[in-house]
Amino acid sequence: MRKTSVTFRALKLYHGYNKRYFPLQFFRTLFQQMSPYFNLWMSAEIVTALYDGKTGRELFVLVAVTLIGNLFLHIAGAMLGRAVSTESNRLTDNESTAFNRKTLSLDYDKLENPETRTLRRKITENAYINSYGVLAMRYAVEDLFRCGISLALAVVLFAEMLVSIVRAGLTLLSVFLLIGLIGFTAVSVLYRRYAEKKTSKQNKRIGDMFLEENRLSNGYALQGLDTRIYNQTGIFAKLSEQVNKEHFKLTSKVRMYAWTLGLPFRVLSTLSEICAYLLVCFYCLAGVFPVGGVIKYVGCISRVTGNVIDLFYNLNRLTVNEPFVKTYLQYFDLPNEMYQGSLAVEKRSDKKFDISFCDVSFRYPGASEYALKHISLDLKVGERLAVVGMNGSGKTTFIKLLCRLYDPTEGEIKMNDFNIRKYDYREYLDLFSVVFQDYTLLSLPLGNNIACAESWDTAKTERLIDEVGFGERYRDMPSRLNTPLYKHFDEDGVNVSGGEAQKIALARALYRDAPFIILDEPTAALDPIAEAEIYSKFDSIVGDKTAIYISHRLSSCRFCDKIAVFDQGQIVQIGTHSELLSDKNGKYCELWNAQAKYYT
Repeated sequence: MRKTSVTFRALKLYHGYNKRYFPLQFFRTLFQQMSPYFNLWMSAEIVTALYDGKTGRELFVLVAVTLIGNLFLHIAGAMLGRAVSTESNRLTDNESTAFNRKTLSLDYDKLENPETRTLRRKITENAYINSYGVLAMRYAVEDLFRCGISLALAVVLFAEMLVSIVRAGLTLLSVFLLIGLIGFTAVSVLYRRYAEKKTSKQNKRIGDMFLEENRLSNGYALQGLDTRIYNQTGIFAKLSEQVNKEHFKLTSKVRMYAWTLGLPFRVLSTLSEICAYLLVCFYCLAGVFPVGGVIKYVGCISRVTGNVIDLFYNLNRLTVNEPFVKTYLQYFDLPNEMYQGSLAVEKRSDKKFDISFCDVSFRYPGASEYALKHISLDLKVGERLAVVGMNGSGKTTFIKLLCRLYDPTEGEIKMNDFNIRKYDYREYLDLFSVVFQDYTLLSLPLGNNIACAESWDTAKTERLIDEVGFGERYRDMPSRLNTPLYKHFDEDGVNVSGGEAQKIALARALYRDAPFIILDEPTAALDPIAEAEIYSKFDSIVGDKTAIYISHRLSSCRFCDKIAVFDQGQIVQIGTHSELLSDKNGKYCELWNAQAKYYT
């Protein structure tokens, strides 16, 4: 990617989020910038009329034109400002939606990749801590609108002044003042660019320190129970006080540094204004300009020099901001590399989908160790499979491969004798209903959460609610299936307990009516008896579907047709509960006895 194309690409992408915003902002800025020039012009005419002794009628006309013109510009600016505010909110929402849509469309391996997460975090930190990225680009473009329009309007008056000067004839003094005006302005532009580069480095240091403060707050969990129980407030306060002192010290130093760097710029700006006043007053005294010309042309020259400086300043802002915009584009440029497949998944009423793991090994991107090694396992239609093992043994990774969130590093997974990579990716995913341990319910109506869609089948949804044991709580909800969960977006939302949320998640899995249903330790927070009750009840609801249960508690899986024991990324045993328990030297018996001693 060429550096010169970065800002243009990002601007084109950003403009695509709302194509009405920048045109409206342009016209709003146009009317805003016309106002001061209109007033400069009319003020000069009024002062000249007073000096020339014009009649009251002529003065009244000038004042009336000034007031009516200002009223028109104010109304037009206000109407456009309201429209811009609305479109700005739409632009922000659409940008956020596009960012989230990109996240949701990424291959799952990209989504879990630490580099991708770091990229997302950088984009957020750049925007909200260092004020860089697409927002900085947007504000710079808006400022370019302002100084560009203002400069164009000022040039009209400046050209009028120069024509009058040339016609009257240049003198040595006027040439000297013109050279001084242009020279001081040019030096101001160059110096401001130099000063901005210096101060931007210091501002980045402040931004980094803000980041450290945020990490400190998150790391010590101010609202955490441990903080209260172990009285860690004093420790945190001391650390926070130390960081705040360093921050204040650095901020004060940077402010003084910025003020010192800004002093020469203010001197140069003052010198250019002095040249402007002397030039205009010289020709006014010579009779070239009317007395009102002092107001018009001095104001014009000040705005020309100011806008030239601002123009180059904002162009420099875009240049300084380019690395952060590039980071933003890098996220949108992340490719999806997982093969999507093209083979249609057969629609079978008998749910006959047999899946086989054929010597499958898997290693996470960037990892040196294999998470799974040489897994071979057959899943038959209607079968109940329990997957057990210690933490880190590869159980959840096994499910991720089964659902094709990842592809195997070695070996292959087949469904009905075809490699699952050949099947249409979306159609293959539709074969599975999964309740993960860290499942999520959205702050949407209950019906949307269960159906995972904008509409739902009321009879089916209510039947499943009763089957998973949520019926009594459901009938207490004020709006039934239209009742919002949680209060993030609706004050009438209903908070549900952890156990109630689990039942809703189970109902959601059943609503999909997929051939495979998987429970990945969603009841880990429950006691063993409650977990066994949920599993046994859920087993009766599953019917003829193929079901896979993952649990730490072996007693909850006794009803399964087959139990696969995972250890250090391998399947070390497969069999029924009684078969595995008969092997006194096996891993399953070891785990069973280790858990049983706490209940006997």
